[in-house]
Amino acid sequence: MEFADSYLDQIEALAEWMRLPRVRALHLPPQPAHRDNLGEFCALELDDGAIGLSYVLFDDTLARLRSEHADERLTGADALVLARQYAHGQGAARTIGFAAANALSQSLFRRAGFEPPASTDSVGGLDPQPGEHIGMIGLFPPLIGAVTRTGARLTVVELNPSLTADHPSYRVTLDPQALRSCDKVLSTSTLLLNDTLDRMLALCRQARAFAMIGPGAGGLPDALFARGVTFVGGSQVVDAPAFLDALKSGHKRGSATRKYGLTPANYPGFAALLARL
Repeated sequence: MEFADSYLDQIEALAEWMRLPRVRALHLPPQPAHRDNLGEFCALELDDGAIGLSYVLFDDTLARLRSEHADERLTGADALVLARQYAHGQGAARTIGFAAANALSQSLFRRAGFEPPASTDSVGGLDPQPGEHIGMIGLFPPLIGAVTRTGARLTVVELNPSLTADHPSYRVTLDPQALRSCDKVLSTSTLLLNDTLDRMLALCRQARAFAMIGPGAGGLPDALFARGVTFVGGSQVVDAPAFLDALKSGHKRGSATRKYGLTPANYPGFAALLARL
């Protein structure tokens, strides 16, 4: 079963345990996109205050979202119907579906009284060691030093040809086969939207740890842990007005969000969360 189907099965089950909130609004970043993840994500807000994020810079997704949803036509929409588009839709529709599934996940966390443990580890608990080969799926420029300063060897796998280069302390390649020799891997959450998750995980079978981080990693992690992911680092909105103002203006989100890290050891599991309801 594909990840999207596994994830959606949980969201469907959630509807049997609680009344699902409806959509309050879809919030879009400015165009053109800014640097440092600013302008790369949209936010779907539910009427209980939960917010789910989704990456918008694949192909013409942001432009389509802006032309098709610049008004309030999603206000009051059924969040579950939208979430189904993650598994069965394409392009902009799938992006909205992913944001809806993530928002419903955050809604469950709230209602179950589950506060994901805060994380200050920028590299997802990988603890790079001298001589280890660390893989990075998607270039995270601010995190390069956190890996290379330890004496670990770093290989970055990218989709953007303009980023490929051999640097003194790391290399950037288009070849995902380079992941086969990695001891540990740090991945962007955009794998969840571009249908490459299972392919990349298959290439990382020799890795002792696989950490996924990013704003899009704010959903239920059960299906990721079942596939061998060892750490899921997401973001939780704690000040919605400030967060949404920053997102729509392309500014840094600052203290409006808190980063958290989930592992199989500290996450109670979907069934336990449902039982808390």
